[in-house]
Amino acid sequence: MDLFDRLTEVAHADWTAYAEHEFVRRMGAGTLPATAFRAYLEQDYLFLIQFARANALAITKSRTLADMRAAHDALKAILDVELSLHVRLCAGWGVTAEALEAASEHTTTLAYTRFVLDCGQSGDLLDLNVALAPCVIGYAEIAARLAPSVTPDHPYREWIAEYAGDAYQTVAARARAHLDHLAERSLTIARLGEVENIFSAACRLEAEFWQMGIDRSNALDKAESAQM
Repeated sequence: MDLFDRLTEVAHADWTAYAEHEFVRRMGAGTLPATAFRAYLEQDYLFLIQFARANALAITKSRTLADMRAAHDALKAILDVELSLHVRLCAGWGVTAEALEAASEHTTTLAYTRFVLDCGQSGDLLDLNVALAPCVIGYAEIAARLAPSVTPDHPYREWIAEYAGDAYQTVAARARAHLDHLAERSLTIARLGEVENIFSAACRLEAEFWQMGIDRSNALDKAESAQM
């Protein structure tokens, strides 16, 4: 059992609430309202900008070239792949990259991204990578689980295919291996509880991020009903 598996086992309730959230289940089934997915995508674009900063911080926290290269690879994946995916998907609604970048961060986005950045600022490279793990590795696991049931006309096929694809799965596998490498160097019995708490908190914040998309969609539906 590697560190990531150990963390998901210890934080089983929080991990399950995130990885099997209603948003994920409905996205996989293709029944998630488009308004919920759009609200999520727009905020996730801003979220990724802050995660890029977190990986840039990881470079400055690194003590070896190998650590720096690992952080650089993660940063490159965000800037060159994930942000571009969000721009492509949002373009279908007529939303430009400039409009995405100019949007205001939801309080849920602020809470999650600043938590991760604080873990990096106040802790070490292991703390930061554990805070990043539910997103970086979690998305790969979620997408891989959803991919087998995706049909050619599935509304969220492109998102699922991107994160289930070989390129992103490789990113996640490297992040997982790097997490073990960092743990070998600096994880002690005394620190284990703190690391587990970081992971659990990040999972809860991920679940709240999915919920934000559903809540914003429900609010739009309620507003439209009130106007009828």
